[in-house]
Amino acid sequence: MLSTAIVWFRRDLRLADHPALDRARCDHDRIVPVFIDDAAAEGHWSAGAASRWWLHHSLAELDQRLRDRGSRLVLARGDALESLRRIGNACGADAVYWNRVYEPALVERDRVIKQALGEDGLTVESCNGSLLFEPWQLRKNDGTPYRVFTPFWKQMQKRWTAPVACPEPRQLAAPNRWPASLTLDDLDLLPRLGWADGFTDDWAPGELGARRRLERFVECTVVDYEVARDRPDQEGTSRLSPHLHFGEISPGQVARALDEVGELPSGKGRWSFLREIAWREFSSHLLFHYPYLPDQPLNPAFEAFPWRKRADYAADLEAWQQGRTGIPMVDAGMRELWATGWMHNRVRMIVASFLTKNLLIPWQEGARWFWETLVDADLANNTQGWQWTAGCGADAAPYFRVFNPVLQGEKFDPDGRYVRRWCPELAGRKGRQIHQPIAQSESRQYDYPMPLVDLKQSRRDALDAWQRIRS
Repeated sequence: MLSTAIVWFRRDLRLADHPALDRARCDHDRIVPVFIDDAAAEGHWSAGAASRWWLHHSLAELDQRLRDRGSRLVLARGDALESLRRIGNACGADAVYWNRVYEPALVERDRVIKQALGEDGLTVESCNGSLLFEPWQLRKNDGTPYRVFTPFWKQMQKRWTAPVACPEPRQLAAPNRWPASLTLDDLDLLPRLGWADGFTDDWAPGELGARRRLERFVECTVVDYEVARDRPDQEGTSRLSPHLHFGEISPGQVARALDEVGELPSGKGRWSFLREIAWREFSSHLLFHYPYLPDQPLNPAFEAFPWRKRADYAADLEAWQQGRTGIPMVDAGMRELWATGWMHNRVRMIVASFLTKNLLIPWQEGARWFWETLVDADLANNTQGWQWTAGCGADAAPYFRVFNPVLQGEKFDPDGRYVRRWCPELAGRKGRQIHQPIAQSESRQYDYPMPLVDLKQSRRDALDAWQRIRS
């Protein structure tokens, strides 16, 4: 008798190197691919607008690739357990397979679903399709989780073996009858105001776009990555982050592609990028073991940090969001984010430092805005990045390290190309002058705002606040 398995796609929107799909194909005759929009299960960390734009287009490509193989993607919305039961009854499924996700709310949801479906008599199996190591695999000698990156990275290197690749299926056998499915438009993922329409100029969501992006990075960019990755005025980064978040490509595929390159002339670009993949692993490790991190600092001393009150900072927060702070490097980054759904990593640190240390606005406000506007918004990475810059997380930048956005601009955007692109009203300022806050006499000339704060004084205020919680 032929058996049927549901493969529940989540943030693994690809066909190659997909452990859950591979296991289902090995053990069952027919496959029913399913995606469920279960936003309620994610609580107040359900996907933001930019992420949902990406998801819409990624699902569209996945469905087309499945149809090319004689299959299709069944779409549902609402409670995941109810949806899986309904779909399973409709197609006569014997089993459900999925690749694990690690956000705290979803870990608990999946535990409940696995138990309930098992009690229904179904085979239920989950796999690792998004990390090189499970969050519980790497621990310190005393069995506790790592809180410092360097020993975590050393342990990764000691235990590293290239994961076995799962081949992409050429054909997928369909069930006797397809369950009812929503249309992609029914999921209502696209922003209604058309804010994200311009994203298509910069991004190609989906597995094929991810492969092209990886190939271009390996062939053209990785050799200079160690230095070029800090230059927002150059194409020096991989821009793979949204593809990795949605699982259109796996970290194993990235690692194998870098291995195939072999030793580069310096060897440093390849290892520098692998270290960034390790930071991604470390972020998931932290979130899994410290599930409160999206809302609370890892360093409990920061619970007492004297942030400004919301009524006092609301206008400054809005100016930061709109790229109207009067600090050119900060404004360029915030405008890039709004226009493209992405921001260069060096600039992410600059704008985050300015928000938390010069404006004394809680890091959670910045994390929320990034969550809404980044196409690569990932709960583990976003949380880790904001806590690192604010000085309250693992491997945190010491609180006394305040990024000076003027000096950062002069060093990493020396010709001002990045600022000129995103702040064209300043294009008339010559050389490195473009990074300086504007003088009152120039504000009307350039139609550019005065700085919200004095950088030197606000730095001193931040250090004073830090001394208060230390004592």
